[in-house]
Amino acid sequence: MALHRAILEMGTGNDLHGGDYTKAAIRAVEDALHHSSLTFIRALNIDKDTLQVDVTIGVQKPEEVNTQQVKAALPVGKVSVQTVKGGLDVEDEIAGDIVVVASAAIEVRIER
Repeated sequence: MALHRAILEMGTGNDLHGGDYTKAAIRAVEDALHHSSLTFIRALNIDKDTLQVDVTIGVQKPEEVNTQQVKAALPVGKVSVQTVKGGLDVEDEIAGDIVVVASAAIEVRIER
C-alpha cells in the first residue's frame, strides 16, 4: 500500500529573546497542532502509531534546530523532521538580540 497525505497543517512560532531556533521550531509545531484534530483516525479505526508524520521547519539557521527535541513534540506516529532555510531573524539593535520566527508544516500520511 502507498502512503497518501491525509492532512497538511501549518504553524508559526517564535523565540522573542535569546535566538533559540529549537524553541521557535517547537512553538511552530505546537501552533500547527492546535489548529488540527485527527478525528478521522478513530472514525476509520486507524492505528495512530502507523501514521507517517513528516515535519518541515523553516528557520534562518536550520543547522541550529535540535530535530530530536522537535520530534518529541509530536504526540503520534512515525515522525521525521527536516529543517530548511526559511523563517525570519528580526534584529533588535538596541538589545543586541534577535527574534527568531519559525515556520512549520506538518504532513500526516496514511496507507490506502
